[in-house]
Amino acid sequence: MAMDEHLLDRMRPIMARLAPGCVEKRMFGGVAFMVDGKMSCGITNKGMLMTRVVKEKEALSMAHPHVRPMDFTGKPMKGFLFIEPEGTDREADLEHWCALGVEQARAKA
Repeated sequence: MAMDEHLLDRMRPIMARLAPGCVEKRMFGGVAFMVDGKMSCGITNKGMLMTRVVKEKEALSMAHPHVRPMDFTGKPMKGFLFIEPEGTDREADLEHWCALGVEQARAKA
């Protein structure tokens, strides 16, 4: 499966509203949205939504259906989640996942 262009088209206005001035960057065969120079969320080359999440919200986010830890290399990455397509069907859900990514990008390290 290639990157989901329809999902990207749905994400653009959400990200423009949540993080004016965010930048799209093509990487790893997909697209990442950069907020204040940090990756917030994006789409993988397999059509899956990827988002980052602050540590305090990671466990609660993992309890949602269609969510799993991001594991590009086979090893889960802390603070990174994959959301399967069924988890982004509703606009409110997609906005929720994008907002988590923006929150993480703006969080103080």
